[in-house]
Amino acid sequence: MDGAEGGAGLPGPAERSHRSSMSSVGARAADVLVYLADDTVVPLAVESLPSLSAHELHRAIREVLQLPDVALDAFALWLVSPLLVALVRGCTGRFPCHPAEVQLKPKHQPYKLGRQWPELLLRFTVAPDDDVAMDEPSLQFRRNVFFPKQRELQIHDEEVLRLLYEEAKGNVLAARYPCDMEDCEALGALVCRVQLGPYQPGQPAACDLREKLDSFLPAHLCKRGHGLFAALRGRGAKAGTGEQGLLNAYRKVKETAGSHSEREASLSTHYRSYLLKCHELPFYGCAFFHGEVDKPAQGFLPRGRRKPVVVAISLEGVHVIDSREKHVLLGLRFQELSWDHTSPEEEESVLWLEFDGDNEGTPVNKLLKIYSKQAELMSSLIEYCIELNQAAEPVVPQESVSGVPSATSTLPSPMQRPQLRRQSSVVCSRVQHLSTIDYVEEGEQIKRVKPKRTTSFFGRQLSASQGSYTVVQPAGSLEQG
Repeated sequence: MDGAEGGAGLPGPAERSHRSSMSSVGARAADVLVYLADDTVVPLAVESLPSLSAHELHRAIREVLQLPDVALDAFALWLVSPLLVALVRGCTGRFPCHPAEVQLKPKHQPYKLGRQWPELLLRFTVAPDDDVAMDEPSLQFRRNVFFPKQRELQIHDEEVLRLLYEEAKGNVLAARYPCDMEDCEALGALVCRVQLGPYQPGQPAACDLREKLDSFLPAHLCKRGHGLFAALRGRGAKAGTGEQGLLNAYRKVKETAGSHSEREASLSTHYRSYLLKCHELPFYGCAFFHGEVDKPAQGFLPRGRRKPVVVAISLEGVHVIDSREKHVLLGLRFQELSWDHTSPEEEESVLWLEFDGDNEGTPVNKLLKIYSKQAELMSSLIEYCIELNQAAEPVVPQESVSGVPSATSTLPSPMQRPQLRRQSSVVCSRVQHLSTIDYVEEGEQIKRVKPKRTTSFFGRQLSASQGSYTVVQPAGSLEQG
């Protein structure tokens, strides 16, 4: 999609995507409906809709909502359509069809892009022509994928924090942000505090929370497993303790000193606490795309089968998430990968990720093949994120005579990342669940080879000036485990 910066994911209710946000075609003044993360609608009467830019519409929304200047960078306009993720096989029932989003640049004209929508759908989906003809995208006011998490920490406006909180909550409840049960309970407890007020001894009881448990915990954790299959997977026990665990976490939510009212005048503290907890998730603030990867051959099951995945891309890196199991398969920072995409006319579009790993204890170069009609979009977004990071990086100071670098250097080192506290966490990489290709300089598939990033198939890397890449260290990586 020419000029589009965003990707797929982060939907609100699916039915919302079927409503048109622009109700008039050629009128001088037209009504525009903009949807917020909390499902509310902002109606706008605008002049010259066909020539209105996303930047001008963004300003109108900020004026109506009375948002401070930081909202200009914190939020962006997104066009949302459920058809953009009809991937290689389309929505045939074999894989679920998810709503999708494309973030607009300030210079984009939403009305004109909406008129071009059928062409974009035909290019990036295999949806039936009848569905493409009937689809009308909605316009949504969402978090800007290029807004750094560090800047969120500097926000004090309660309405901005609330909008960010509502969006993050929606992603957690929809399991687009995979979380461990401990984290889900902690986040759900903060939602309880926002919706129910300060915890009162004896109120609510665990049975009271059970009635609206899906308002506090992801749906797949609310379903109680029964029988042998649930016991074997270990999920029945987890689901059964959800209410009590949520209640215990709710009891531990700290209140602002001196506040004993049923509902504080300001909820900013709890909004911020929720966002800070989400910041621990490596895929917070990502744009989401959908695709498939090959399954490894297992026993009598041949290679060639595929599993659906979500590819999450942010300013920090790329994560490949198992759509069904709700856990990370691969997490890489931009310093740890090379990439490219291929779109042959007679074959499927593919995003290639190359990274360092090991095979039976021997370091190897690995290639992961992600089949997706959105491979070109993903490749462009990776490139743009890297460009933004390089533009924002300060000049690396020269080392002193003693060889100790200046304290002002903020460039992260792959070896400085902390050990992951829970090695079985859903945010740990599971490379063993992926079918990858190991190779040497000549491109032959081989197991025994020392990683050399200079022998990459791809020229697209973070920066040639930053030296060779480091072998991925599963035990010492925040995303690896």
